[in-house]
Amino acid sequence: MVLQAWIASRGLIALVALLLAVRQGRTLTDMVSNWDVQHFARLAEGGYAAEPGGILMAFFPGLPVIFSMFLQLGIPVAITGVVLSLVCSMLAALALVRLGGPWAAIAWLFAPTAVFTAVPYTESLFCAAAFWAWERARSDRWLGAATLAAIACTVRVSGLFLVGALFVLIITTRRLDWRTRLRRLALLAIPMAVIVGFAADLHWLSGSWTAWYQAQSAGWVRELTWPWDSFMNTIPAIIPGAYADHPWWAAVFRGEMVSMAVGLLVTSWCLARRMWAEASWVGVQVLAFSLSYWFFSVNRATLLWFPLWIMLARWGTWRPGRQGVRIAHRVLVVLAFTMSIVLLLWWCWLFFTGHWAS
Repeated sequence: MVLQAWIASRGLIALVALLLAVRQGRTLTDMVSNWDVQHFARLAEGGYAAEPGGILMAFFPGLPVIFSMFLQLGIPVAITGVVLSLVCSMLAALALVRLGGPWAAIAWLFAPTAVFTAVPYTESLFCAAAFWAWERARSDRWLGAATLAAIACTVRVSGLFLVGALFVLIITTRRLDWRTRLRRLALLAIPMAVIVGFAADLHWLSGSWTAWYQAQSAGWVRELTWPWDSFMNTIPAIIPGAYADHPWWAAVFRGEMVSMAVGLLVTSWCLARRMWAEASWVGVQVLAFSLSYWFFSVNRATLLWFPLWIMLARWGTWRPGRQGVRIAHRVLVVLAFTMSIVLLLWWCWLFFTGHWAS
């Protein structure tokens, strides 16, 4: 069933791209190479000095290194990125089956922003590593969990939050002797070494230990801001007509607001069930996004929140006792799934046509 959902969801994304390519006379390679893909390509071709201003230091090296390896073989970034994302999206979905059942994986595959799991972005690779790291940790296979977390840490800064959540998982696990607990904590030094190594490399290149943050601030206005100020800064961006030259920006910013609210809901859901580690995984990310100038890139980050898809799967498979409630529930589930597919198609159109898509 999950394999069928993977084929169907990837097929929908490919269909949107194909229809737009035929209608607009563009190549598929060009359509999947928008926004951050161009930064990844420059980084793969020339390293962190390939773009002026040090903006490329905002990106972790894991994905560009893979692109660079295949460039040496003459394979373009677009082809490598799409194939890698497709394969890793299946791996991530299989991990979700282990964590929350098949419907968690299906919900994730048809997520509104699932287009980012089929193009040369970091989402699929990170989710495959992070979800399996969590699955290994839940199965008490901590060397595998630490190794997979280290891979995730090469891809994006969210790997640091993953290490923090694994730390919470270790200290909140009951009936563990102190030696086992310390041994598991020691294994987290493996992914942390990746983070420290990346920071040291950027320091060697730029002379600054905060080079990554400075690049984020210079390129994407990610400045340290109080959460209430960040919220207020986002309000003007969601007003219809806020960006006359870019009519869809306001809609995407509204999505950012909704995604933040979803993050708070998922965090609360986890806390109510004493899923402390899962709550920290989502909650810390929500906090981090709230400390930026405005709510930005949260829509894409929902793909990383595996507790969200577990929560939706449990809600979708809930079986009320009363027939009337059961029918109403099924109608809501169908409507929610349909809306997710509609949003998926819209987000595909945004990305493939070059509009900002979070």
